[in-house]
Amino acid sequence: MDPDVTSSNRGQAKGTDLSEEALRQRLSEEQFMVTQHAATERPFTGIYWDNTAPGTYSCVVCGTGLFSSSTKFDAGCGWPSFWAASDESAVRFVEDYSHGMHRTEVVCANCGAHLGHVFPDGPPPTGDRYCMNSASMSFEPES
Repeated sequence: MDPDVTSSNRGQAKGTDLSEEALRQRLSEEQFMVTQHAATERPFTGIYWDNTAPGTYSCVVCGTGLFSSSTKFDAGCGWPSFWAASDESAVRFVEDYSHGMHRTEVVCANCGAHLGHVFPDGPPPTGDRYCMNSASMSFEPES
């Protein structure tokens, strides 16, 4: 995983109105703050942190598929955690030096929405823990 060098390179989702006005109308205040301003929901409060249903997690802003329930695991941290993205090209990595820390931010590669962070303390086979915000994702259960 090679993070990008900047944190201000938001993507452009084709066919999706990413204007602030349109996003404020479509998203809850929490979803807007998380995806557009890299806020973080409080642990154990998001709707998906303990979801165990089979299905697909997608970007709440543009609908890009991000994670499969088959890679979700209970990291005990209070946020939905995955050991891999469904498709590595669906996410992008950005160096994050906010809050006096050095972390790797995960953003949607299609629209640039903030999703969460990735840490090198996950389970095999990748060893990664994608620690995501429920507010940045929607969930489509398997039918």
